[in-house]
Amino acid sequence: MDFKKQVVDALVKVLPDEITEEQVTKLIEKPKTSDLGDYAFPTFILAKSLHKAPNMIAEDLVGKIETTGFEKVVNTGAYINFFLDKKAFSNSVLNEILNNKENYGNADEGKGRNVPIDMSSPNIAKPMSMGHLRSTVIGNSIAKIIAKLNYNPVKINHLGDWGTQFGKLIVGYKMWGSVEEVEADPINNLLKYYVRFHKEAEEKPELDDEARAWFKKMEDGDKEALALWSWFKELSLKEFQTIYNRLDVQFDHFTGESFYNDKMDAIVDTLEEKGLLEESRGAEIVDLSQYDLSPALIKKTDGATLYITRDLAAAKYRKDTFDFVKSLYVVGSEQAEHFTKLKIVLKKMGYDWADDIVYIPFGLITTGGKKLSTRKGNVILLDNVLNDAVDLAKKQIEEKNPDLKNKDAVAEAVGVGAVVFHDLKNDRRDSFDFNLEEVVRFEGETGPYVQYTNARALSILRKANVDYSDAKDLAIADDQAWDTIKMLQDFPEVVKRAAKEYEPSVVAKYVLKLAKSFNQYYAHSRILADDEGLKARLALVKSVSTVLQMSLALLGVKAPEEM
Repeated sequence: MDFKKQVVDALVKVLPDEITEEQVTKLIEKPKTSDLGDYAFPTFILAKSLHKAPNMIAEDLVGKIETTGFEKVVNTGAYINFFLDKKAFSNSVLNEILNNKENYGNADEGKGRNVPIDMSSPNIAKPMSMGHLRSTVIGNSIAKIIAKLNYNPVKINHLGDWGTQFGKLIVGYKMWGSVEEVEADPINNLLKYYVRFHKEAEEKPELDDEARAWFKKMEDGDKEALALWSWFKELSLKEFQTIYNRLDVQFDHFTGESFYNDKMDAIVDTLEEKGLLEESRGAEIVDLSQYDLSPALIKKTDGATLYITRDLAAAKYRKDTFDFVKSLYVVGSEQAEHFTKLKIVLKKMGYDWADDIVYIPFGLITTGGKKLSTRKGNVILLDNVLNDAVDLAKKQIEEKNPDLKNKDAVAEAVGVGAVVFHDLKNDRRDSFDFNLEEVVRFEGETGPYVQYTNARALSILRKANVDYSDAKDLAIADDQAWDTIKMLQDFPEVVKRAAKEYEPSVVAKYVLKLAKSFNQYYAHSRILADDEGLKARLALVKSVSTVLQMSLALLGVKAPEEM
């Protein structure tokens, strides 16, 4: 039952004809606390046409509203406050959740249409740091959220596997490395060469020229250059995959920048045909001065391609391959100008679908207020953070539940979940300073708090051992349960809002509130009292567990049955 519609219908009958149903629907508010009602209508909009003070209008209208189906309708100042029939509401919400189970909140908004998501995208031959976590988990969560609305997410790991940095790495390896050393500890040693290259290049700028020359060899198909590049890439992918497995993140395509090498000539040709390509100091550019932007550099003076050339080719390939309704890029906020240029150039090329490209920026993870930097060796390795979080989870489990089965698996789910949830509970645009103790904290507004709340709910159901599936009447009029039941009803709208805003924190903040509300209900109610309301209360517990698990799943966090 649509209870908001019930409120709108009651209002429309007593409001002036010029106030439309659509206007009323937009004006309806939800009071912050239940003592002010469940829905509220502000009467300020009527003051001018009715020539009355809003509080007087509210008082007059309350006397005319048909209250059947409501607990009561009252006016508070300029607001008309509607109190819903708790029994009818709870019966409707709980039955809907129990009947739909994990499909509760599903919608056919996307109609199965494709949405490629460019996410994670670490650079080959560099370790995955905390800086890579954000794009990975934000993109993964957005994919899960939009899938619930029947879009078809296509997760693409656009690996940084091409570019001048590989020239630098080859130079570093040939100067200071060996096969034995790289095979023994691939990523850390490749990183060591890369960092050393940047330090030495400050004193010896000719090293940069060598690096550019090696990258040009790669582009020209030089066998030695490509063999080294291919080796570095293979070693890196093995390391990356272990972390993706721990995060339970899968990809539909591992199409890195190199995948588009044979697709860039067509882009350059189109730019030439459209008269968009200009020569500037020996390089080829697209002039964007009319947009107050620096030029889009398509080819360098030595003919080597650049990041934007590959991104233009990637965008065209994704449209041709997936015929997307939207194409999402989950990339750090420092890339804003790049994506502005990308869309402008595509549009100039005559591709109106450029309007369907959505750049989803996120803030930085810093340490001591400073940006993490691979080239300076200032990185916090993601694998180390996950290990520390899992170790802390194990200690907590040993203290609180030493006889727990599958302790290692639960510790992994809780520790990794703590790291993922900590990232996603922050508004994605916000930056935050990395603090290990804060990330793996198990009290307060954390993933483990939500996981434990779900485990508690399942424990209540096991302890009750009562079959409530045959109960048709799930009406609950208990004031203690009311806020929890209302939050359960909010879940479908939370999913839609998170999808619309591409904002996983909407789900994370919601599930924290739901967990807190349920724990307060648990603390003040005798859920297992053997009376006529037992089955309805157990249905509420089951519904809470269902929505907690779905919310965690949308964030990419597991929900252990016991903790």
